[in-house]
Amino acid sequence: MRIAVLAHVRQPIAEPFMGGMEAHAWHLVAGLQARGHDVVLFAAGDSDSRFAIDPVLAEHYEKVFPWTEHRGSAPLIAHVDAGFAAAGQRIAAGGFDVVHNNSLHRFPLRWPRDGGVPTVTSLHVPPFDALRWFVQDSAGPSHRITVTSAGQRKAWWPEDVPAEVSVLHNGINLAAWPYQERGDGSAVWCGRITPNKGTHLAADAARRAGLPLTIFGTIEEPTYWEEAVAPLLGGTIRYGGHIRSAALAVELGRASVFLFTPCWDEPFGLVAVEAMACGVPVASLDMGAAREVIAEAGAFATRQDAEALAQAIPTAMAIPRGSVHERAARLFTRDIMLDRCEQLYRQVRSGTEVG
Repeated sequence: MRIAVLAHVRQPIAEPFMGGMEAHAWHLVAGLQARGHDVVLFAAGDSDSRFAIDPVLAEHYEKVFPWTEHRGSAPLIAHVDAGFAAAGQRIAAGGFDVVHNNSLHRFPLRWPRDGGVPTVTSLHVPPFDALRWFVQDSAGPSHRITVTSAGQRKAWWPEDVPAEVSVLHNGINLAAWPYQERGDGSAVWCGRITPNKGTHLAADAARRAGLPLTIFGTIEEPTYWEEAVAPLLGGTIRYGGHIRSAALAVELGRASVFLFTPCWDEPFGLVAVEAMACGVPVASLDMGAAREVIAEAGAFATRQDAEALAQAIPTAMAIPRGSVHERAARLFTRDIMLDRCEQLYRQVRSGTEVG
């Protein structure tokens, strides 16, 4: 199939990944190409040059409109809207069989209803006002919608769920996250360093539990970092930087516990699955889809605070690493995800009603 993968354009689709959405889009394109599909990535022009890229914007928009300064501003919205409007015209004329839309933008949700290319839209966030109505009004024979967890589906559709909506778990390349039989007694945290990811709670919990902790990830919110995280560094709590996946896999694998600290309605939690693939059990806050995804591979805090998370750490560390890895390998591989994507592409191209 000739497939247009439409990514969001806040960040480049390139290593080191800024977050789970960038990693998901990269592995989706790489995996589809490996299966013989003709794939064009519609993304920021400074994304990975190994892919065939049709730029929605010349550069990722945070480079032009820094997130903390321009979030939701009219010039930013106009800039992004213009990029997606032009990309839609090129996709319509590009001979594509299907679009896989990961953009979190409202324009692509209208394309299939306006007679455009059949589309699969994957939602990666909880519902928000700028997109909610467009999503809920967009399902139809030539449009399928996926969410990453049952919990996320419930957040978007608390009552009746359209037949065109289904759960599509994010998947990882197991070979990139090799299993390690033993940990070294340390804890690890990784992700975007921002208040809704709860980095400060991981540092506080590790200190309370008496474990060394290394934090990895991009500092998305500098003020949050300076006021809430940096003061907790020192001694056994350290920042390891923002590193590529291969190096991060080594760091995850050597740890004895992964701290997962979502402070929002987390739709999935790709970083937790990457740690699980390495055999690292998870001590987690019980938010969003965390329990649904992690289940028996982790232990959960009874409250949303550092003390409760610290109390969950010994329970998590007692979980056999082999069973942790087994859950990731059974449910969350890239091949499972791609099999389901190809099924959805066939369904949406047929244009038949679901059910």
